Amino acid sequence: MWLKIKVWTKIIVASAIVLYALLFIYNNSGKPVEFWWWFNHTQPASVFTLAFMAFLSGAVFTILVRTTWKTVKQIRELQRRSRAVRTERELADIKSKAAMLKTRQAGTSEPDPTTPAPAPMDAD
Repeated sequence: MWLKIKVWTKIIVASAIVLYALLFIYNNSGKPVEFWWWFNHTQPASVFTLAFMAFLSGAVFTILVRTTWKTVKQIRELQRRSRAVRTERELADIKSKAAMLKTRQAGTSEPDPTTPAPAPMDAD
């Protein structure tokens, strides 16, 4: 029973929307307006054509803004990833240089010049 009510409600709402759209097109397609598009340049058109073109241009503008926004986000993500890769590469380079220094110091028997020598003790 609830399913039938739900289906019929959707059918009635869809029919009302289609009926309104048809009435809107019929009533506004014959009314002329002057469309201004540049200084001293006007174009006669119907209200329906003007409304349709405004809707279409709004949709195109929205798509362009969304695409631009996604592209900017992708560029930022690419910059962040390349920065992370560069940092990892520099860290690996530093670690490899540190490992080379440790093996060189371990292989020689000379004392480390960075450690202070022990102070001599006086025999009193």
